[in-house]
Amino acid sequence: MITMKRVLLFAGIFLFSGIATAQSYPTRPIRWIVPYPPGGITDSVARIVTQKMQESLGQPVLIENRPGANSILGADLAAKAAPDGYTFLTVIAAHAANATLYAGRLPYDSVKSFAPVSLAGIAPLILTSSNAFPAKTVKELIEYAKANPGKISFGSSGIGAAAHLTTELLKQTAGIEMVHVPFKGTAPALQSLMTGDIQLLIDTPSSLLPPARGGRIRALALFSARRIPGAAEVPTVAESGGPAIESATWVAFLAPAGTPREIVTRISSEAAKAVNLPEIRSRFEQSGIEPVGGTPEQLARFMDDEIAKWAKVIQAAGVKPE
Repeated sequence: MITMKRVLLFAGIFLFSGIATAQSYPTRPIRWIVPYPPGGITDSVARIVTQKMQESLGQPVLIENRPGANSILGADLAAKAAPDGYTFLTVIAAHAANATLYAGRLPYDSVKSFAPVSLAGIAPLILTSSNAFPAKTVKELIEYAKANPGKISFGSSGIGAAAHLTTELLKQTAGIEMVHVPFKGTAPALQSLMTGDIQLLIDTPSSLLPPARGGRIRALALFSARRIPGAAEVPTVAESGGPAIESATWVAFLAPAGTPREIVTRISSEAAKAVNLPEIRSRFEQSGIEPVGGTPEQLARFMDDEIAKWAKVIQAAGVKPE
C-alpha cells in the first residue's frame, strides 16, 4: 500500500531530479536547426540570440541550416530528434501557415510535435511598389486596383509565405483583385519588382528597406499598429489610407515534444535575457524587428492565434501548395 509519506518522498525525488537536471544542463554542445538557408531573417536572429546564449550556457550552440520543402525538412528533423534538450528549432510564420497549407500531409504535427520555448521577435511586413506604379499610398492603390481588377501583379517569396498570405489578406479586406506571381525566394521577387515586371511586393523591412532607401523601389506602408524605430519614415497601412491590417513574420524557438520542462524553461529564460540586452535590441530594431523574448506559455497562445488567423486566409483565398 502506498502511503502519503511515500507519495511525498517520490514527489521530492522527482523535484530534486528536475532541479539537478536544470543545474547540470548543458554538458555538451547544443544543436540548433534553422530550416532555411544562411543569411535570411530566420538564420540571422537565431545566430544573434544563440551566440549570446552560449556565453551563459557554457556550451557551444551549433547552428545547422537544413532548408527544404518550405521549412518542412528542418522541422521534421527537429520533431524526430531526441527530446533531451540538445536539439532546438527556429521557425517563422510559415510554420503556422503550413499547419493548414499541408494539413494531413506533414510528417509531424505543427503543434503536438513541439514544445514552445520563446518568441524571439516580430517583424511587421512592409508593402512596396515599383517606381513606375502610379499609386503612392495604400488608398490610391486600392482605388487603382478597383478600377483595374486583375491588372496588378504582386510577387512573393513563395506560395504560403507570410508575404503571400499578407497580400491575400489585403485583397480580402480591401475587396480587390490582384494576380499572384510566386518566386523561389525574396531576391528574385525583388529583382522583378525593380525591373517593373511585377508591381507590388510585401516582405520584411530588412529585405526591402535598403532598396527603397536607395530609390530603386517605393515603400508604401507597414502592416503594423504603429511606426517602428527601424523604419520611422514609413507610415502604417491605416495611416496610408488603407484598412487597419497588422501582419508580420516572426521568429520563434521550439524544442521536440517531451523535452524536460526544466530545460525548456531554462532555454526560454536565457533567450529572453539575450533578446532584451541593449545591444541585441538595437540590432533587432535597426532591422525592423521588435524584440520579444516571451515565455513558453505566451508562445503557445501566440502560435495558436497565428495558425487560426492564417487558416482563415488560406481557406478564403483557396491557396494550394506547390
